Amino acid sequence: MTIAAAAVVVPLGVFFFISGLVINLIQAICFVLVRTFSKNTYRRINRVLAELLWLELIWLVDWWASVKIQLYTDSETFRFLGKEHALVISNHRSDIDWLVGWILAQRSGCLGSTVAVMKKSSKLLPVIGWSMWFSEYLFLERNWAKDEITLKSSFQRLGDFPHAFWLALFVEGTRFTQAKLLAAQEYATSAGLPVPRNVLIPRTKGFVTAVSHMRTFVPAIYDVTVAIPKSSPAPTMLRLFKGQSSVVHVHLQRHLMKDLPETDDAVAQWCRDIFVAKDKLLDKHLVENTFGDEKLQDTGRPVKSLVVVLSWACLITFGALKFFMWSSLLSSGKGLTISAIVLAVVTFLMHILIQFSQSERSTPAKVTPAKCKNGGELSGTGQDKQ
Repeated sequence: MTIAAAAVVVPLGVFFFISGLVINLIQAICFVLVRTFSKNTYRRINRVLAELLWLELIWLVDWWASVKIQLYTDSETFRFLGKEHALVISNHRSDIDWLVGWILAQRSGCLGSTVAVMKKSSKLLPVIGWSMWFSEYLFLERNWAKDEITLKSSFQRLGDFPHAFWLALFVEGTRFTQAKLLAAQEYATSAGLPVPRNVLIPRTKGFVTAVSHMRTFVPAIYDVTVAIPKSSPAPTMLRLFKGQSSVVHVHLQRHLMKDLPETDDAVAQWCRDIFVAKDKLLDKHLVENTFGDEKLQDTGRPVKSLVVVLSWACLITFGALKFFMWSSLLSSGKGLTISAIVLAVVTFLMHILIQFSQSERSTPAKVTPAKCKNGGELSGTGQDKQ
């Protein structure tokens, strides 16, 4: 991280970690005191707390970096967003796909009740990972024998969720890079599968498990395709913190869960077919630089995240001034040393967060071979950062 970048990232990091730790503390107290007596009451409270934290990152996208998220979908689907449980599957194109999903959820009114399938190490991230754990995100070890049990029990627990939720599942199992695309193309050629050009081959075990356990209470699957216009630089966490804008195009198609096939093999094939169609859609976007066949919906730029951040800024600034006046922390060598250590820790944590989000640093999911319809093999599940 350069000195110029650190000059922007560190103050934002201090602000985010202080407010985030306050929310984590309240989440922990509610988990111990409220969830013991009423799981749904805890979920309702935590929905608000999680949204207060996630809105800070929404502000980073909407107001600090002014990233433009353009949603292409039909009017009927647009009306359903936020009003029903949904399983969300998407390609994993950029470093901030997960944030794009949060923005769409926030526009739809279900940000606080959005969950995702993540790799286990994600929950160790201070503030973000801890809040995800309190919010019932699903964490996998990339060991199917263990992950299958985790997924089944987690999907069943969502059956009585008191608000409309979105469950995000990146079925490619890892973030897209050219190196991973070449590996996927080589595998597809050897297995007699359609050779992808813009996506990776989906790992279908997790998707099949989700469908089989959520059919009865999740009415829809949202098939999301993320693309970056040729004229726009790809968004990254570092670009966001530096206030640099980008444009992201999102195509969303709604499928009714009841229309999916009944057998697991057929559901797996349905998922693979969706990604073949997604690959062709991205080919078209590459040529036309738009998802023009669907209507561009006006999602706006709500001021809620701006209000939340300004409120946090006032509270933290007032609290910090009172604390420094009371403790005289900055008036002694010991106090200055402590302050420097705190800033160094925040700088390190922000560096870890930025690195964690980078596609080129992600690792491919472990492969658990499963037989395809045509006699080849297809990888099993194992999710990277969602």
